[in-house]
Amino acid sequence: MDVVKLQKQLVDYRASLYHEAFLDEQFTQLQELQDENNPDFVVEVVSLFFEDSERLLNELAKALEQQSIDFKRVDAHVHQLKGSSSSIGAQRVQKVCITFRNYCEEQNVEGCLKCLQQVKHEYSLVKTKLETMFKILAAGGSIPM
Repeated sequence: MDVVKLQKQLVDYRASLYHEAFLDEQFTQLQELQDENNPDFVVEVVSLFFEDSERLLNELAKALEQQSIDFKRVDAHVHQLKGSSSSIGAQRVQKVCITFRNYCEEQNVEGCLKCLQQVKHEYSLVKTKLETMFKILAAGGSIPM
């Protein structure tokens, strides 16, 4: 595939991520921080988000399995996940976290468990979408700003 086709594929794919609300303007701002001195900046930041999110999702699952749930602890994990998803522009993950935090405040176990499944699902989707975009970039595409 030639470079022009890769670039078009990348532009179209990226546009779909915004259109489907996987990403918001924060992701664009993150990309604007990348330059020739740090060409892998976005991939590195997003990779850290993936690592942090996996850890937080595991911590949330463990906390919600407890006989006596510490909702302050659960809320602290959700707050951290909300912040990190917001920092990379993972809009759908962030929105589920907002609802999740409301259930924590209400100490609603069923609501928290439902939100945990939703946030895992949204995280999995955005991770797959971003990994696909990075593969297109690695194949020689570039995103015109």
